[in-house]
Amino acid sequence: MLTIKPNCELCDKDLPADNEDALICSYECTFCRDCVEQILMNVCPNCGGGFCDRPIRPKESRRPNVGLQHQPASSKRILTSFSLEEIKGFAVQHRDVLPKDR
Repeated sequence: MLTIKPNCELCDKDLPADNEDALICSYECTFCRDCVEQILMNVCPNCGGGFCDRPIRPKESRRPNVGLQHQPASSKRILTSFSLEEIKGFAVQHRDVLPKDR
């Protein structure tokens, strides 16, 4: 089950569970669309993978015991440990390689 992290790991923008601008990599590293497009160039600074839209967990239980009421989003904020300079260099180095080939 996805963690649904509450913030962008780079700019710390709030990304609530229903936010359509939240993007994740296969390791659930979470970034806002602006950071992914403007700075990261679709390269996760933590694993080198690409990003896709983070699914939105239903607010209401449409099945018994399923939904945000039963599996709440995380409240633990996480920030990347890499500097902006490191991130930009890493992104430039890998941006021209398709995520499936990284």
